[in-house]
Amino acid sequence: MRADDRWARAALSRLVEPCDKEVHGLVESVGAVETVQRIHEGAGRLGRFAARVAALDTERDLAIAATVGARLLVPSDEEWPERLREIALPPWCLWVRGPLHLGETVERSVAVVGSRTATSYGEQIAAELAAGLATRGWTVVSGAAFGIDGSAHRGALAVDGPTVAVLAGGVERPYPAAHAALINRIAAQGLVVSEVAPGSAPMRSRFLSRNRLIAGMTCGTVVVEADLRSGSRNTVGHATDAGRPVGAVPGPITSMASSGCHEEIRDGRAVLVTSAAEVIDLVGEIGADACEPLHGPVLPEDGLSLLDAAVLEAVPFRVGTDLDRLVVATAQPALGVRSALGRLERAGLVVESEGRWRKRPARLRSAD
Repeated sequence: MRADDRWARAALSRLVEPCDKEVHGLVESVGAVETVQRIHEGAGRLGRFAARVAALDTERDLAIAATVGARLLVPSDEEWPERLREIALPPWCLWVRGPLHLGETVERSVAVVGSRTATSYGEQIAAELAAGLATRGWTVVSGAAFGIDGSAHRGALAVDGPTVAVLAGGVERPYPAAHAALINRIAAQGLVVSEVAPGSAPMRSRFLSRNRLIAGMTCGTVVVEADLRSGSRNTVGHATDAGRPVGAVPGPITSMASSGCHEEIRDGRAVLVTSAAEVIDLVGEIGADACEPLHGPVLPEDGLSLLDAAVLEAVPFRVGTDLDRLVVATAQPALGVRSALGRLERAGLVVESEGRWRKRPARLRSAD
């Protein structure tokens, strides 16, 4: 055995499942090298790894990674994402494919996740959100799965933005297979990341553990579409545990595909978001990344005094009316009504002809 931390961590990615708490405790107390040594010795409960120890060939794993242009990162590397140091069960190492610097790429990043069985509405929203985030300089992180994940990656790539795919299997093993072209494109332009050794199968438990990396390396998580049992709600749990903000996109209240999003909002675990600007407002720096509140259209009659508003309401559209009728309609003194009509005329809201008043059509106001 090599007494080398990098080699030992690569070995752990083959020997041990990502969220094995017993081994995590050992690594924290005695280090990766001593942990691998104890696993080889197989004392006590560590004997459960005997079959994997017998098949271990870390040099082969490193060689496979090299053939696909992947590199091995460990926590002591400068490229290591700082946020991963803050999560409860950090990965032993990361296998990474792609030309970008992982730490810098995820410094301003958002996880965009959701249902594999997404509707056309969900896929469109995911792509639009991802494109909007990417054009504003944010990295989109997701899991390369069918549905929302794939749409999020494609949205970022469509505007030449950075995107990171975190896989549940080996970094050189595209899954799902139908997304091989997408994953290879991400590897060419962005980054493909895995915490398990090359060749590892994407088992169900690894999808769940992979979710903690998606949530852990990003500034926050957005769920676009999720039913009540969606795995993306597991990602929300990891984000909440890591103290990261969570956003959820609402859907039709009749859509079961969005029922998980609605439940997250209702339970207070997620904030309702509807645009890339609102996502950045949620996950970005206070003040610097704040978005402007939404406003309805500004109308010429906004801000009128109570008297002017009452007179404007009493003025008809088609057939003009005289001052006396307006005085009766508003129950205001004639002098006050006359002054209000003058102000409304200057504002372009009413017109006068031969002593009779009517509202000015909106199309003529906008033409001015």
